[in-house]
Amino acid sequence: MSKSITVLVPVFNEAGNISPLYKHITAVFSELGGEYQCKLLFIDDGSTDISLKQINLLMEGDPNVRCIQLSRNFGKEAALSAGITETDSDAVILIDADLQHPPAVIKDFITEWQRGADVVIGVRKKNPDEGLIRRIGSKVFSYIMQKISDVPTVSGATDFRLLDRTVVEEFKHFTEHGRITRGLIDWLGFTRAYVYFNAQKRHSGETRYGYRKLIALGFSAVISHSMLPLRIAGYLGFFITVFAGGLGLFILVEQIILGDPMVLEIPATAMLAVMTLFLNGILLVSIGLTSVYIAKIHHETLNRPLFVIRKKQSHTTSSRNT
Repeated sequence: MSKSITVLVPVFNEAGNISPLYKHITAVFSELGGEYQCKLLFIDDGSTDISLKQINLLMEGDPNVRCIQLSRNFGKEAALSAGITETDSDAVILIDADLQHPPAVIKDFITEWQRGADVVIGVRKKNPDEGLIRRIGSKVFSYIMQKISDVPTVSGATDFRLLDRTVVEEFKHFTEHGRITRGLIDWLGFTRAYVYFNAQKRHSGETRYGYRKLIALGFSAVISHSMLPLRIAGYLGFFITVFAGGLGLFILVEQIILGDPMVLEIPATAMLAVMTLFLNGILLVSIGLTSVYIAKIHHETLNRPLFVIRKKQSHTTSSRNT
């Protein structure tokens, strides 16, 4: 009996990429023969172009194509979570719609899965659409995450990955909203394998991730997966307190008790003003960092749904609507 694999594709205004991606994916599974049943699940994340129309055309001709339409644009992370939650296959493959993740690599994913890997991670070696600033930023972010994260990470790891059914079931237990999907998958552990690939040029359209979104995503990842920023604030505050206390004791002994034998002539008021200003700055930094964590706690305790599904569509419903 063939195993089923769902290829999960988050979509936001990717009309020009949907049909080519479908052809590439179906071609890959055709080469694998009938050993695996390929299902395609598109998550329409509030697209405003004709992406949904393109998906409907695919559903009319292929019963293995489904679509989940979200009520608005919730973002890629929420769309991935929505898709993972709705899958029932033996394995799930996450892939971007822009064809930068080469579908041919799926065969390598499946090979590693057959060998016993529960999670197969696509690691990007080169990206022709990545400029110098993005490349440097990506390397710096990967380095920081490797140093501060509680779970091991690999530089260049992407959302392009395969998840075994056991991993999918455990993933469903996560409840946080400010999530980084790949970070949560890494946190789960399980047996992992890595497949290296060269990213392709975007087939059509423009990337939706500008510098602002990337910085926000990186900051969220640091806050979500490490307590180091809070620890740094605490360590820095302790160091400054000890330093200020030692310096104050030195001034007390040198200026008052010994009568300034070093002839430093340090005005006590000036020194006090500098120390007070410096300590207030450290205090404000610490309060700011603490506020970020409190804000995240507040966001989580609101307990709003991570996503809202407007409609679920398949070959049957698409045919009925036409």
